[in-house]
Amino acid sequence: MEVPGFEAGDTNDEAIFNMKPSQKSRKTGGFQSMNLSITVLKGITKRGYKQPTPIQRKTIPLILEGRDIVGMARTGSGKTAAFLIPMFEKLKSRQAKTGARALILSPTRELALQTLKFIKEIGRFVGLKAAVILGGDSMEDQFSVIHGNPDVIVATPGRFLHICIEMELKLNCVEYVVFDEADRLFEMGLSEQLGEILTRLPDARQTVLFSATLPKVLVEFSKAGLSDPVLIRLDLESKLPEELKLCFFTVRHEEKVAALLVLLKSVVKKDQQTVVFAATKYHVEYLHTILEQMGLENAYIYSDLDPSARKINAAKFSLGKVKILIVTDVAARGIDIPQLDNVINFNFPAKPKLFVHRVGRCARAGRSGTAYSLVASNEYAHLLDLHLFLGRPMPLATTTNADGAIGRIPQSLLEDQMSSLLIVENRSDVQNLQTTADNGYKQYLRSRQAASAESNRNVKDLPWSSVSVHPIFGKLVERVNLEGEHFMDRMKAYRPQGTIFEICGKNKSQEYLAMKEKRAAHKQKILDHRRELEEKMAAKEQNLFQPAAKLQTSNEEDISRGFSDVVVPKRMRMDSLYTRKRKGRDVFVPYASEDRHAEEGLLVNNFQKEAKRAELELVADSEQALKMTKQMKRWDRKKKKMVNVEDPRKGKIRTESGVWIPATYKTNRYADWKEKTKKTIIGGDDIDDEDRSANRNAFSGRKRYTHWAKHNEKVKTKQMKSEMKSTGQILKAREIAERKKQRSKKKTKRTTKRKKTQK
Repeated sequence: MEVPGFEAGDTNDEAIFNMKPSQKSRKTGGFQSMNLSITVLKGITKRGYKQPTPIQRKTIPLILEGRDIVGMARTGSGKTAAFLIPMFEKLKSRQAKTGARALILSPTRELALQTLKFIKEIGRFVGLKAAVILGGDSMEDQFSVIHGNPDVIVATPGRFLHICIEMELKLNCVEYVVFDEADRLFEMGLSEQLGEILTRLPDARQTVLFSATLPKVLVEFSKAGLSDPVLIRLDLESKLPEELKLCFFTVRHEEKVAALLVLLKSVVKKDQQTVVFAATKYHVEYLHTILEQMGLENAYIYSDLDPSARKINAAKFSLGKVKILIVTDVAARGIDIPQLDNVINFNFPAKPKLFVHRVGRCARAGRSGTAYSLVASNEYAHLLDLHLFLGRPMPLATTTNADGAIGRIPQSLLEDQMSSLLIVENRSDVQNLQTTADNGYKQYLRSRQAASAESNRNVKDLPWSSVSVHPIFGKLVERVNLEGEHFMDRMKAYRPQGTIFEICGKNKSQEYLAMKEKRAAHKQKILDHRRELEEKMAAKEQNLFQPAAKLQTSNEEDISRGFSDVVVPKRMRMDSLYTRKRKGRDVFVPYASEDRHAEEGLLVNNFQKEAKRAELELVADSEQALKMTKQMKRWDRKKKKMVNVEDPRKGKIRTESGVWIPATYKTNRYADWKEKTKKTIIGGDDIDDEDRSANRNAFSGRKRYTHWAKHNEKVKTKQMKSEMKSTGQILKAREIAERKKQRSKKKTKRTTKRKKTQK
C-alpha cells in the first residue's frame, strides 16, 4: 500500500536529476521546484519522500531566503524534514576547520536521537558531520566529539550548556539554530539554560522554532531573539488527524489493569504495534511485570532508565521484536514510529495538549490509527476539558444512543481478567511493585494540574451511571452477551414513579393513603419540576456537546507587534484573523471568546499562577528593603508560619552574560581530560585524522598510489612541519626513549644470564 507523501526507498530517481532546467523551475509542487541541490534531492528521494507536506511547502522556501520562522503544524506533519532540508542546502558541504555551524536543541533524548537518524538518512550524500550531545552519556567522549569539529550538533539544552561552560566553547560559527518542540523546552523550565546558550550565539544567526502547538501570545518565545520572524500557523481547524479514531472507556480505578488486559487481548490485534502511556515510572515497571506474567511480551521506557537500556528497548519495539511498549510522557513528544497502530492512555493526561501529543504518535503521514483511553471517576473533568479544547461533541454511549464514543467495557470481560489477575498479584514481588505504584500515584495526584472550574461544575450533571457498553465491543458478540449487558443497563436506569410507601405498602394502609393524597395535591408542581429538570439538562447538553466554533487567532495589534508576515492556509480568509473594533463610547461588557478553552490549553504560563508569586510588603519603605524582605521570608504551609529563605544565589556561579546557573556546570573535568589525552592531541590540533589526511591530499593535488610518490609526500610534510615540538610530541619522544632504555636493560640481563649458564 502506498502511503500519501511517501514511496519506496529504492525508487529510480535518475529522471529527477536528468530533468531540464525549464522542467525543474516549473511549479509542480514537489521538492524539485524548490531549487535544491542534487545531493540534497538525492537524499530526499532515497529516504522515500515524494511530495512535500503543507508545513514543508510553506517553510522551506522562507528558510532558504534567510527568514526567522515560528512554525505551528499538526503532529506528524513532517516538521523535522522541514528544518533539516534547508539546513543541508545552506551548509552545503563539510568544513573541518570552521567548527559547528548548525545547532538543534531537542527536549528529550529520544527526539534528539531520532533527529540524528534523519540527518544521516536525508543528508548522507551531503557529507556533513553530525554529533549528538545528551545527558547521561560520558562527558569525556563528548569532549572528543566536540574536538572533532562537527558541522551539526544535536543536543539537549542542559548537557550542552554544561559542555559549553566546561570547555569555554565559542559558538561564533553557528549560523543556523533550531528549537524543536519549542513549547516543551520552555515548559520544562529550561528558560535560563536556553537564555545562556543564546547569549553565546552570534547575532547574525538564523533561528527557527517548530512545535505541534503554540500559544496565541508568544511572549516566552520572544526570548529566543528572533529578528523579524514569520509566523506560520497551519491545520488550526483540526488538532488531530481525521484518520485517528478516539475511544474512551469509563472504568473504576481498581479495574484499570484488567481493562488494559481486555484491550490488549480482545480489541487490539496481535500483529499491531501499541504504545501504553502511564503516569509514573513505578506504573511502567508494575505494568511491565504484569503483562510479562500474563504472556504479553513488552518493552518499557522512562526517564530514569539507563540510556543504553532505553536505546535497546526502543530498538526492540521499532524492529518489531515486541509489539507493546510501555512508556511515560518522555515518549509523548516528537517520536516517529512509522508502523504504530494504537495508543492506550492507561492514566488520562491532565493537559489537553499532552493528550494531543500522546495520540499523535499514531495515524501519521496518512496512516490510520486508534487511541484508547481509560478514564476513572477522578478524570471525568479532564475528559470534559479535552473535548472543550478540541471543540468536539462529547457523545455518551447510552441505551438510546448506541454510537457514542464514550462507553464502558463489558463486565463479563472485566471479571474474566480480574480472576486471572488474582493469581499473579498474590506473588510477593508483584505486591511490592503494586504498593510502590499506588504510593507513586498518590504523589502524582498532588502534582497533577487540576481541571477547570467550569468542567468540575458541569461534569457532576452528566449521566455517567447510565453509560452503556462501548460500540466497539459489538463485534465481539461471540464472547460478550450484549443483550444481558443492555438489560443490566436498563435496570440501572430504571426509576420507579412511586415512593417506597406506595410500592411496598398496602392499598388501605395509612401511609399509602397519605402519600396518594399528597401526590394529588402537588401533582402540578411535580410535573413542572420534572419539565424544568429536563429543559435544564437539554440546555446543558447543548452547551457541552455542541462543537465549538473554529479557532480565532490573535487580533491585528497582537500579530503586528510580534510578526511582520503571517502565512496561513489559502482556505482561511485573512479578514477572519482580525477582530474589528466597535466605534463609539467605551462600555465594559463581560465577554469570553469562543476559543477560550483551546487557548487555555495552549498556554505556556498561566496568569493566575504568575500572579500568586507576586507579593508586596507594605512595611518596608525603600526598594532595597522590599527586595530584602521578599528574599528573607516565605510562608511555610506545613509549619503555618513565615520561615527564612536561603540565598537564591547559594551554590550558583555567574556567567559572562550575568545569568546565575548551578555551580555544578563548572568543574575541572575538561582540564583533567586534556591532561590525560595529551598524547592523542598532536600539536594541539583539534582536527581529526580523517580531516587531516583530507587536507594533506588536498595540498598535494591528485592522489598518487606508487611507493616513491607516497615517500616523497611524507618527506614534503616533514619539511613543512615546524622545528618547534609540541608538548605531546615531547612526551611521546620521552616515552619512546624510556621504552628503548628498558628494552636494552632486559637485553643485557638475558646476555649475562646466558654467559653464566654456559660457564
